[in-house]
Amino acid sequence: MKKNRRLTPDGTRDLLFEECLARRQEERMLSGLFLRRGFSEVMTPGIEYFDAFGMDQGTDDMALPSESLYKLTDGKGRLLVMRPDNTIPIARLAATRLQDAPMPLRLYYAQDVFRFNPGMTGRSDQEFQMGVELIGASGERADLEMIALAAEALKTSRCQDFRLEIGHVGIFGDLIRRLPAEEEVRDEIRRLTESKSYAALGDLLDTLPATPETEAIRRLPRLFGGREALEEAHTLCGGEEAQEAIRHLTRLLDSLAAFGLGEQVTVDLGLVHRHEYYTGVVFRGYIAGSGETVVSGGRYDTLLQRFGCDLPAVGFGLNLDAVTRVMLEEGTAEPALVPEILVYAEPGREIDALRKIQELTEQELSICEFSTFSTLEQTLSYARRRGIARVLSLGEKGVETFDL
Repeated sequence: MKKNRRLTPDGTRDLLFEECLARRQEERMLSGLFLRRGFSEVMTPGIEYFDAFGMDQGTDDMALPSESLYKLTDGKGRLLVMRPDNTIPIARLAATRLQDAPMPLRLYYAQDVFRFNPGMTGRSDQEFQMGVELIGASGERADLEMIALAAEALKTSRCQDFRLEIGHVGIFGDLIRRLPAEEEVRDEIRRLTESKSYAALGDLLDTLPATPETEAIRRLPRLFGGREALEEAHTLCGGEEAQEAIRHLTRLLDSLAAFGLGEQVTVDLGLVHRHEYYTGVVFRGYIAGSGETVVSGGRYDTLLQRFGCDLPAVGFGLNLDAVTRVMLEEGTAEPALVPEILVYAEPGREIDALRKIQELTEQELSICEFSTFSTLEQTLSYARRRGIARVLSLGEKGVETFDL
């Protein structure tokens, strides 16, 4: 026997019963929310051309790292990838198929992404996401709607204990551009800032000339909380782009507080998204019971240009696998359904049994299962093991009922 025949690939797993039911429940609730808010569902292929995701890292800051992609080739030798991200293919779709549609476009999705994460313990290389993309809308109103909708999505998923962190890539971007350092050093600073590696970041900055930008970046990962974080950033960051980003975040924070999210939304100016395509506000969401990032989103005004269409956009994705796991662990997900009635047919009465099941299920009166066993005794034994409360036996005497 081949050693991997009975296994799933690293980073993947099977889902059973309660997990499947819980995920479908979450999917239905979120689909209902997005539809009520005017979004239409789209689906993109599970495989895409490498070119959409794996552009040269040295010249394209928006490209995803090639080492994280699952790669394959088609019959013509062209390089493909299993979909590692949902926003990029939807940007491609909008730019090529919907460019003449009325703007803004309101699109939502529910589909898997695949990313190779070899260094992460207990990693999941396959993740089911649901999310929305608002394409063709710029400005604070669109940003505000997306962050508020992300909070509403978490509440709809029965995650009442959550927090959202908002930031703006323009603050770090303005500082790093004026920093006297090589590109490789800037990239490492970005990575250390994102991971909040305070000591390593400080050691690296100590090798650079002491400038206002150096000191501001040193403080940036520690600037999180409320308005006080933005006030300190206002003092530290002198560039106009950074100042405008701080004003933008201040107005958003005030609006979200007025909307009733003051306790759930905080500022984190260390959100810089090293390998992403964001150009403005960015945000992440977390829920009690999970150490994973459950929501990730932001503004990406230049992404559609890669596909020949210049449109602003903002959106977010929600890790439905992480939400489902928490619901199951906390017991808030509905249990797997057990048939209420098991229908047994004596030899020659199988069609009658199938018609009886059809009658009961069409009226939505019960969840019924057809017994494939050849004897009543085997049927009753199976019903007890499954926890099925009632057995109907169809035979010469008509319908007999056995309550267990």
